[in-house]
Amino acid sequence: MKALPIEFAERMKNLLGGEYDDYINSFNNEPVRAFRVNTDKICVEDFEKINIFGTEKIPYVENGYYLSYDKIGNHPYHHAGMIYVQEPAAMAPAECIDILPDWKVLDMCAAPGGKSTQIKNKLGKNGILVSNEIISSRCRILTGNVERLGLRNTVTTCMDTKKLARLFPDTFDMIMVDAPCSGEGMFRKDANAIDEWSLENVKKCAERQAEILENAAVALKNGGYIVYATCTFSLEENEMTIDAFLQKHPEFELVHVNEKVRNNSCDGIHFDGCKCENINFTRRFYPHRNKGEGQFAAVLHNKNEHIDFPVKKKKENIKIDPSIFSFLDDVLTDYDKNNVIMYNGNPVYFTPDFRIEKGTAFSCGVTIGEIKKSHIQPHHQFFMTMGNNFKRKIELSADSMELKQYLHGEEIPVDCENGWAVITVEGCTAGGVKVVSGRAKNHYPKGLRTVHL
Repeated sequence: MKALPIEFAERMKNLLGGEYDDYINSFNNEPVRAFRVNTDKICVEDFEKINIFGTEKIPYVENGYYLSYDKIGNHPYHHAGMIYVQEPAAMAPAECIDILPDWKVLDMCAAPGGKSTQIKNKLGKNGILVSNEIISSRCRILTGNVERLGLRNTVTTCMDTKKLARLFPDTFDMIMVDAPCSGEGMFRKDANAIDEWSLENVKKCAERQAEILENAAVALKNGGYIVYATCTFSLEENEMTIDAFLQKHPEFELVHVNEKVRNNSCDGIHFDGCKCENINFTRRFYPHRNKGEGQFAAVLHNKNEHIDFPVKKKKENIKIDPSIFSFLDDVLTDYDKNNVIMYNGNPVYFTPDFRIEKGTAFSCGVTIGEIKKSHIQPHHQFFMTMGNNFKRKIELSADSMELKQYLHGEEIPVDCENGWAVITVEGCTAGGVKVVSGRAKNHYPKGLRTVHL
């Protein structure tokens, strides 16, 4: 373990008192790993029948387990989007409130996508998730995870939160603010975070967090909830940020988190000058107290009553090429024609009830494919998300040589009629193929293929 900065150590001694030695001793233990079952692909009950990754459940996450398996990213279940690997304490914020299935939810600082994909599992077919990341390279990773898990009605955007709030004022029932922070809670897991720590950075992070919260307040509906989270311990970035926000916004109140999260975490800290009497409602996760890394979470509720006004929808006059419907009719058992729209020149499958301005989204809904001169070239996202509706499915066992060959990018022999088909494992789509005369031509993206058979 790297030596902790002296200033940081003194601050932690003041925070933890007699528990400080226990905190330091926690660095002698390996970081705790965990995963979630992607319930958009497979239910928990069915996954438990095939689960080889670890059976100890996370007490505050219904579909979460502690991980005891190496190289999980190479496993076919991972390729098929059945699971998402995530640090266990980082799963807590999305469990803080009961998310209703028809909500519109915004994740403001979403990459790589852990909290976003966790939230989407709680939304129903009419729920909408907008998942934002300001850094384009990280937004691509975020979009890739949304794609791998086969999530519908999900939009990814790449912009600063001020622009986001301007585009979507008074829109969301819930906003996740997993704010960029000084990363003190990740010191055991990421030694680089120790090198980057400074008091100056803590203060800069607190200023940025306050700005992001202000933008979240603009995008939130009256009556909605902001879940604020960090992976740091500093008062400035946690309780002080919440207290300052509440002083500025009397229309908000700090409320209790769900009981399971409350019972597996520590109370927030009351500091000198704190105006919020119930600041202890905020939650803290410590590596010496909880099975995971450091985390902070708080739920802010807008007390104003929300009134739904009818929204006038702009009519889209973009003509949809008939070849798209011919393609979908040939490939899918069923789909909703009203959900087929054009976005940025591409056919996508997305609810017509939530308008995304042209050029706004990095990815909007499910990209069906690219319109060629004589056919539609389907996108990997289309296979992964709509695979359950495919007419032609080729089921392969997880340990079969054919599946290994497919994930390696090879053509495989199949017993299937000609046309576009999906490769499935345990009923979950791993990718797509074009079947021609008993051979499945591989359409698994090159960047996702396994290196070794």
